[in-house]
Amino acid sequence: MGSNGIRFSISDLSPPTARVMPTVYQDRSAISLYDAQYESGKKVAISQAVIKHVLTALLQFKRTCEDFQVKHDRVRVVATEATRNAINSQDFRQQIQTATGWTVEMLPKEEEGRIGALGVASSFDSIRGLVLDLGGGSIQMTWMLSENAEVKISPKGSVSFPYGAAALMRRLGEVGIQGHDSLREEMSANFKKALQDLEIPDSLTKSADAEGGWTLYLSGGGFRGWGYILMSLHAVSPYPIPIINGFQVPKSSFLTTLEPSSDPEETFRISSRRASQVPAITFLIKALTQSIPSISQIHFAQGGIREGLLFSSLPATIRSQNPLVTATQPYAPPSTAALFRILGSSLPPQGQSPSGPPPVLTSPEMITSIVHLLYAHATLPKDIRAAAALRSSTTGLLANANGLSHVDRCLLALVLCERWGGDVSPTDEPYLAKMQELAGPQAAWWAKYLGGIAAGIGDIFPAGVVREGEGGLVKITTEWTDTGEGKNAAASALLLTISRATEGREGMLEDWLESMEKRGKKKNWIGGKDGWGLKVTTVAKKIAVAR
Repeated sequence: MGSNGIRFSISDLSPPTARVMPTVYQDRSAISLYDAQYESGKKVAISQAVIKHVLTALLQFKRTCEDFQVKHDRVRVVATEATRNAINSQDFRQQIQTATGWTVEMLPKEEEGRIGALGVASSFDSIRGLVLDLGGGSIQMTWMLSENAEVKISPKGSVSFPYGAAALMRRLGEVGIQGHDSLREEMSANFKKALQDLEIPDSLTKSADAEGGWTLYLSGGGFRGWGYILMSLHAVSPYPIPIINGFQVPKSSFLTTLEPSSDPEETFRISSRRASQVPAITFLIKALTQSIPSISQIHFAQGGIREGLLFSSLPATIRSQNPLVTATQPYAPPSTAALFRILGSSLPPQGQSPSGPPPVLTSPEMITSIVHLLYAHATLPKDIRAAAALRSSTTGLLANANGLSHVDRCLLALVLCERWGGDVSPTDEPYLAKMQELAGPQAAWWAKYLGGIAAGIGDIFPAGVVREGEGGLVKITTEWTDTGEGKNAAASALLLTISRATEGREGMLEDWLESMEKRGKKKNWIGGKDGWGLKVTTVAKKIAVAR
């Protein structure tokens, strides 16, 4: 139960997808417990009328839990600052317990920041930077180092400031325009003091210096709303991934000033209440950026108190799992390990050419996830396989997977689309173009290349089964070659060699090699003849099979 609303959810923490904490049910009641405590600028008790609304919503959720067969002792009701600071907090919580049988857990101010930070940790594979959680009544700040199962934050927990979106709106109204400068100075001074009090490790400070500034990880409704506004103003428009978690922008975009004619309420996922708080959030962002010495990147997170409570309940062995691999695990074919080796061998040696694939596309986690989803769309009609695969990471199979970056979602979708031929209908062509634009021409071409390799593997092993002793029936090697064209021709083309045993459909290998060479023709490059791509030369070899 937050300051701006009450969120209800049911999550599935069973294997094998516990790490991404799939949501079975979610809802939100727009009851502002913060606004309910102010009348004519004065603080008052939460009225009985508001309490009645809260009890009605909780009782409805109790019935929903019973319908989903959630046991009574598996339900937690957690309250934050608005309930904690209410004049009639004890009576309010007692009425909830009497009506529902549930005890309201009160998060102390410092614990609220720690749990919120864990929610952010659940939203990414790893974190190195500053974490800020913006609620309606307050904003929490801490630093975080999160990798594998280990999550480190400040020994002080977090620092809380009374500058939540709703609270700051009220404060700005109280001081008037003439008081904005002094309020901004107050906020800036408090933020700077917090950075000193949080005891940031030298290693984290040095890392920020080396990377050109701090990485900020932002959560909470106010920041998420700002993230959706930045999506609407993104250079890639319309922005193709309508999920706030994993969205990132550089500092220059973060400080975007809205045009006077723009209406935040018309932005996707921005409610009228959130739109009314945009001036306060803009004010807060300016104060923050003036206080933090240097900022490089900003990442937006869906995770907050709810996700933090769930994440903290998971054992270390589960928290250490990679979110992308975990989310795709349910679709894994029987011979994942053997298929991984074949697909991974199709990539050229790293570091030998600036024309190589981006590291995220060649990581073991990405290759594993591609293999996991190699057959996920095989049962669909042929006409829609490529389109369904293209949408799989946003509105399809992985839509509710927590912890995936937009880079992961984008590249995985492009590879899987090509795995099924890349032929989409006119209704999906604009979306494909936007995903390629978001990836960038070089990464998009490599996704096209890797998708072509995946398609051939899928044809040879249609059930995802590589029988014992058959792992060597298909071998792939890729090396850089000189096209012989231009002064910078070195390492600008690929020599792809695919070897396979003689058994199999006639012409299968030849068709596969031909399709790969087509991907290297300029007319098929990303952006056409004047776009980005590499020439692909192929060689076919046969492997003698011992009888």
